[in-house]
Amino acid sequence: MNTPPEVARRIIDWFAESGRDLPWRHPGFPAWGTLVSEFMLQQTPVARVIPRLADWLERWPTPADLAAVPPGEAVRAWANLGYPRRALWLHRAAVEITERHGGVVPQNIDDLLSLTGVGDYTARAVAVFAYGHRHPVVDTNTRRVLARAIAGDGEPGPPAAKRDLAALEYLLPADLDEAHAFNAGIMELGAIVCTARAPRCDACPIADACAWRLAGYPAYEGKRKAVQKKYEGSDRHVRGLIMAELRAAHVPVTAPEIESLWTDAAQRERALAGLISDGLAVKQEQGYVLP
Repeated sequence: MNTPPEVARRIIDWFAESGRDLPWRHPGFPAWGTLVSEFMLQQTPVARVIPRLADWLERWPTPADLAAVPPGEAVRAWANLGYPRRALWLHRAAVEITERHGGVVPQNIDDLLSLTGVGDYTARAVAVFAYGHRHPVVDTNTRRVLARAIAGDGEPGPPAAKRDLAALEYLLPADLDEAHAFNAGIMELGAIVCTARAPRCDACPIADACAWRLAGYPAYEGKRKAVQKKYEGSDRHVRGLIMAELRAAHVPVTAPEIESLWTDAAQRERALAGLISDGLAVKQEQGYVLP
């Protein structure tokens, strides 16, 4: 059962029966919605994205609607999604789509890559899931399935675009609809079955062909991604405290109010300077505001 067509068929059939009902998978979901969802889903759980996405698209149903408001409004609406630079980048992308593409999200990968905040994965995801083109789309979950089922490794190791895209292309069906379903299906398989810590091999449609399982689940001995530093007490934590204060206020947040958020003055000033440098905070005479 280890031929590419059979692997793809089993995953497609499994996805049709077991895939989650997510808004961006509904027929007719707009390309703008797909782009927004991909921005939001970067390092943010699906459960937190769904309500925020609905609110966002109700308020700004087109790129032009978002482009027409100050970028600070996008940052404020980002709320608890984390990594607020994504909101700033999405606003800039909306302006670029409005000015360069007549308000229509482009479908060509090169055009998508020219937008602020859009990398190779997001460009391919929009081209495939919004427009039905045939490209391999590789995220962390996809790479985990490929590593285990095909390469026999327990972990995918650091990303390597050329290797990862070639591995998925080898399995990708030629038919457009099947390629779309397979891209979504293998991603879903990694998200809810072939998970990082507790893979559910009993529920996997390709378990009997998984190289890692057949080898007896050998321990992974390859390179690993760098471990992210603890959030509590980090500069990211302090940045988040300041951003929460800026989002909640509709008047400038004064320097004493900023100082009350964190006792370590050096770390606080470093975090604030970073926010200003990133364009997420603007210094005014009365204090600090969103852009």
